[in-house]
Amino acid sequence: YTILSKVHSDRNVYPSAGVLFVHVLEREYFKGEFPPYPKPGEISNDPITFNTNLMGYPDRPGWLRYIQRTPYSDGVLYGSPTVENVGKPTVIEITAYNRRTFETARHNLIINIMSAEDFPLPYQAEFFIRNMNVEEMLASEVLGDFLGAVKNVWQPERLNAINITSALDRGGRVPLPINDMKEGVYVMVGADVPFSSCLREVENPQNQLRCSQEMEPVITCDKKFRTQFHIDWCKISLVDNTKQVSTFQEVIRGEGILPDGGEYKPPSDTLKSRDYYSDFLITLAVPSAIALVLFLILAYIMCCRREGVEKRNMQTPDIQLVHHSAIQKSTKELRDMSKNREIAWPLSTLPVFHPVTGEIVPPLHADSYDNTSMPLMQTQQ
Repeated sequence: YTILSKVHSDRNVYPSAGVLFVHVLEREYFKGEFPPYPKPGEISNDPITFNTNLMGYPDRPGWLRYIQRTPYSDGVLYGSPTVENVGKPTVIEITAYNRRTFETARHNLIINIMSAEDFPLPYQAEFFIRNMNVEEMLASEVLGDFLGAVKNVWQPERLNAINITSALDRGGRVPLPINDMKEGVYVMVGADVPFSSCLREVENPQNQLRCSQEMEPVITCDKKFRTQFHIDWCKISLVDNTKQVSTFQEVIRGEGILPDGGEYKPPSDTLKSRDYYSDFLITLAVPSAIALVLFLILAYIMCCRREGVEKRNMQTPDIQLVHHSAIQKSTKELRDMSKNREIAWPLSTLPVFHPVTGEIVPPLHADSYDNTSMPLMQTQQ
């Protein structure tokens, strides 16, 4: 396959710092750049994926995210620009890959971040919407409906979407593919007026108790969102920047030169010889001597301190020795008698009559036969 690359004209966008920036990478814009070029009216549905990175770097800026669910859906760049990047053009290289023909098309997106008026907005609220994915929430009509509902509840003069974050980026789990479950999305909005009484209801002690018991709190304005957005009111976050004390300390930068510590003196190249004899004695000789002493003590106890039979007999009473000798003598006599004892003849060895002549048939062995080894059953003739 031949991989082709075409560079298109640059695009310039002008987002504001602290305000949500969304840029859609439309597949239709790139379809006509991959040969064979479609004629007017033809429909091409090749799988196309995008790769985005900051020019000269392998990844995007920290504030910029990218998402594309499938090769047959549009890609979306979104994020909230920071004040540090105001006035500095950010060039994003966008490369489109045609997964059927293995061809590429590329163009640059120049992001010129502008400073916003009255930034940042002092009152910020973050909502967690359970029935939305991030790419669904980034759609202009859906985001507009949500901001309209918030504005109806909050009644501010200025209302901006500050940032949108997927629940997966906050440590959430991928939902099961059942019942069309969504991953959830966090939406932060800012306004120039204090929070309304409806939003303050989440700080009510009764609602806080219900949230601790994993129960839904009672919010009067929830019905204004429920028709389209299922908000988890236990995860709402209200931030009032007017009451926060600034802990920023000015950093005094030096000249970048280390203080003079004198002339560097490296160690000498020649090393003095060292005697390791004392180390050898301490490491090997001393433990060996202690082991030898312990071995001699154990050998003396085991070999030289044995009492013996004579000392045992001297310390044993005479009557006990007599009884012991009598028991040994009786045991020996019983063993000798058991070798010559008479036992009853087995029934199978007694005289029997011949079945034909009626004569008596004697046993198969003589009387002098060693009956101690005689088997209980004998073969009859």
